[in-house]
Amino acid sequence: MKRILSLVGARPQFIKEAVVHKVFEREGVNEILVHSGQHYDANMSDVFFEVLGIRQPDYFLNVGSGNHGEMTGKIMIEFEKVVLKEKPDVILVYGDTNTTLAGALVGAKLKIPVAHIEAGIRQEPKDMPEEINRVVTDHVSSYLFCPTKQAVLNLEKEGITKGVYFVGDVMYDLFLMMEPKFSYEVFETLNLFEDDFVLVTLHRDFNVDVPEKLERILNELRAINRVKKVVFPMHPRTRKRVFEFGLVGLLDGLTVIEPVDYLNLMGLLKRCWKVVTDSGGLQKEAYFAGKRAVVVMPDTGWRELVDVGWNVLAREDEIAEKIFQDDETTYPTGLYGNGDAANKIVDILLG
Repeated sequence: MKRILSLVGARPQFIKEAVVHKVFEREGVNEILVHSGQHYDANMSDVFFEVLGIRQPDYFLNVGSGNHGEMTGKIMIEFEKVVLKEKPDVILVYGDTNTTLAGALVGAKLKIPVAHIEAGIRQEPKDMPEEINRVVTDHVSSYLFCPTKQAVLNLEKEGITKGVYFVGDVMYDLFLMMEPKFSYEVFETLNLFEDDFVLVTLHRDFNVDVPEKLERILNELRAINRVKKVVFPMHPRTRKRVFEFGLVGLLDGLTVIEPVDYLNLMGLLKRCWKVVTDSGGLQKEAYFAGKRAVVVMPDTGWRELVDVGWNVLAREDEIAEKIFQDDETTYPTGLYGNGDAANKIVDILLG
């Protein structure tokens, strides 16, 4: 049986790893988990720990924060020691962080096959740290597990065709797994009606750190609120900027609430009419829930949702216009697989 060494370093990677680990466990695979320490402090009261049974890592590299080069270098130095000791058959990495890149480079240098979950995602601008991490990781990986067919095409354009698999998105597996636990407590407390409100999340620096831009966004939300109630769980960064820029008056009439936990956010998502967001995750979760999203970004890594006309990209001054556009686009099924991505990944790795 193959020995799998999985490297994670941020909260979303822990969660994806837990979904895949359930299948490894079922198949009797010896999976060794390494936490780089790049970000996430494991909080055992986290709902994902409770539902997914996320386990403690076998190794903790304790790298901490730092500049990109320093952090990547530190992870490589410490991770290489673990790899030499454990002698895995495959190194498994997730997503697009410095941890992802470090793990992939160590595997490549030691001639151990690297498996990349979420391979083939591409997004402008090309000089984004995450984009650099994705591209380099894909070019040194032996197994490229793509969440979408678009990701497969992206790799093809770069001359990568060997070891490429469209398996679907592990996050869709997660969504279906968690759906029975979604909470409607906040929905009920706010006395909301189904399909009668717009769910808004905004936190990206390019949207909230520029006073003129944030002002235009809030004015757009006010315009929407005249027709459909706006429910806005406000990110601490956004709240800070609203006060700093003297824009508090523009929140009048909007239903602004504290950030909500994952289960309540998903409950709001399931009951809303549409979504306005700059969150990479919520764009997809909206699709999983059958809801359309106006994405306040110049580009998205989930381009397929825009290409099929389900989600739309919007500048900060056209959000209301885009959300009220008449569009009878039929729900495009299967963009992220069938909710069995983890099974497919493990089947392929076990050969």
